[in-house]
Amino acid sequence: MRRGWFIILMMDRAAERAAPSFGGRTVVAFESRMAGETARLIERYGGRALVAPALSEAPLAENAAALRFAEKLIADGFDLVIFLTGVGTRELLRVIAARYGPEVIRAALGRTLTVARGPKPAAALREFGVSAGLTVAEPNTWREILRALDGAVAIAGKRVAIQEYGMANPELTAALEAREAEVTTVPVYRWTLPADRGPVREAIRVIAAGGAAAVLFTSSQQVTNVLQIAEAAGAGADLRRGLGGLVVASIGPICSARLRGQGIGIAVEPEHPKLGHLVRAAAGAVAARGAAASGAGAVSGSVADAADYPAAAIKPVAVTNPVTATNPVTATNPVAAANPVTAEQLAANPLRATPFLRACRREPVPYTPIWLMRQAGRYMPEYRRVRARYPFIEMCRRPEVAAEVTVTAVERLGVDAAIIFADILLPLLPMGVGLKYESGDGPLIERPVRTLRDLAQIPEFAAGEELGFVGAAIGLVARALGGRTPIIGFAGAPFTLASYLIEGGGSRQYQATKTMMYTAPELWDGLMGRLARITADYLRMQIAAGADAVQIFDSWVGSLGPDDYRRYVLPYTRQVIAAVRGAVPVIHFGTVTGNLLELMREAGGDVIGLDWRVDPGAAWARLGYDVAIQGNLDPVALFAEVGEIRRRTREILDSVGGRPGHIFNLGHGILPETPVDHVIALVDAVHELSRR
Repeated sequence: MRRGWFIILMMDRAAERAAPSFGGRTVVAFESRMAGETARLIERYGGRALVAPALSEAPLAENAAALRFAEKLIADGFDLVIFLTGVGTRELLRVIAARYGPEVIRAALGRTLTVARGPKPAAALREFGVSAGLTVAEPNTWREILRALDGAVAIAGKRVAIQEYGMANPELTAALEAREAEVTTVPVYRWTLPADRGPVREAIRVIAAGGAAAVLFTSSQQVTNVLQIAEAAGAGADLRRGLGGLVVASIGPICSARLRGQGIGIAVEPEHPKLGHLVRAAAGAVAARGAAASGAGAVSGSVADAADYPAAAIKPVAVTNPVTATNPVTATNPVAAANPVTAEQLAANPLRATPFLRACRREPVPYTPIWLMRQAGRYMPEYRRVRARYPFIEMCRRPEVAAEVTVTAVERLGVDAAIIFADILLPLLPMGVGLKYESGDGPLIERPVRTLRDLAQIPEFAAGEELGFVGAAIGLVARALGGRTPIIGFAGAPFTLASYLIEGGGSRQYQATKTMMYTAPELWDGLMGRLARITADYLRMQIAAGADAVQIFDSWVGSLGPDDYRRYVLPYTRQVIAAVRGAVPVIHFGTVTGNLLELMREAGGDVIGLDWRVDPGAAWARLGYDVAIQGNLDPVALFAEVGEIRRRTREILDSVGGRPGHIFNLGHGILPETPVDHVIALVDAVHELSRR
């Protein structure tokens, strides 16, 4: 017996020695509810804890919504109730049980499907005497709720109540309504700034001064509050710089999305969204960074070699900070059939074997892959329900919303690639030119760029800082699709961006744009050079975030003749494509470009997109078969009967003759009134008619 205890003791000590350690460094955390436990965990892993609660949970003073919920629940007015947090569940049950009696509430819940977003609300329900009918798996986000419900119950027509937790969850509400559920939200408490903000200010000072090794974020609201307090103190820029030099650890995908949306890079996200896993993962990252800096296998303290723990403790998170010009994506691995993917590359990234990416490399595929420009758009009722809740720009700025509509389109249509929901003009937002989207008029620029002075007022910026929300959305889509479907990032080409900036919006003749080209070469070159650098940085950021391919949209370049394209456009488009060539496949697309195809090929691109005005087989012969093509059904053809859609699909497939390297698409984006069933019929027809 004594020998057995000795063995256990030695095993415990060995485990302590093998555990990662902060090595005596300061670790900042902003946890409120579990501040004491957070400090103890940091100290257990060899850190000096600086815990500064960044939020407080204030119960709603008069919760009329909770009482209305209870009345409807008692009257059997709900088919299922979703409980999102432990604290919120307890508070909601306390309020309604005090009014109607616990037995009445238990009986009502017993007649209703109760859904718990993880173990905490499930435990709160058990304390009240109710068993959760469905408990959502990790990482316990709103998307896991949807997956659990989709696998357990038909949502259409169901009456659903959602216990909210400090802030609304519009993504979950919109997704349920898109599934034709009737949704009622029940706010229980709200998050506020802490009454005593001194500890948070001190934590910000320590981070800004480089005095911390790591910072732990355990909720998305902490991110918002900390940044708000920092900005109020005039320390926002210092805080961001400080965060760039330490290990930033995020509890889970929602918190990570908020950080990325603020342009803050994340070092680690634990495999399980638990406090203990978070602290251990952060300790592992700090130890690994220290070992790398010293060239040793471990840092001081009880730390094992870094190779012993990161794979088990830390889940890699795609970096969304910009890939700057000092570290460009090089062309050391060109995408070409002459350089096919190796077995090692395929093992490292199974997505390379998908039909879409194989077609980009002009490799044989079992069927022609298809995706569609504007596949997440107004023609889909799911999109319209989400759009009714947000202005267009806000949809783009909110990673969760952009990811939701992106993934919904992929799952609804069955396409072979996702294209991130965004807009080609997003890089104009940080330029300060007054970009607006007016209903019926399209994008408008309040302060067009028409003089050297106008150009000088455009600030320099890093895409990862100002447009990091796009990278965050790509990361969420990658997680949701689980490595099954490639993701396409995109940007507007320099000429198309310039034409918007100069004209102040869309145009038919592009008179102001062409006049600048012809009469103000210094201004034109300065503007196009600036746009080329911004676009390249923006695309590199998307690739770093997880985009598997990128498309460059030159929507208005068809307004030019070949000579003008060669002189005023080609050098800048070539510059953008060269900056990302070799990292992922590049699709180069323009409209009304039948007279420019050879020049577009000269500018670059692994795939040349064709509009519907050219015969795809003849265009491919002009371009040369050492490049892939994409296209090119007329979008209006989707208003025809399904039989006609299939006939036109077969014509395009026959025109390219089954040659490897064809990606089916429309010749432009899906039109808003297009019947969804016809889009699905097109996807099915391409897969069926092209199967080898």
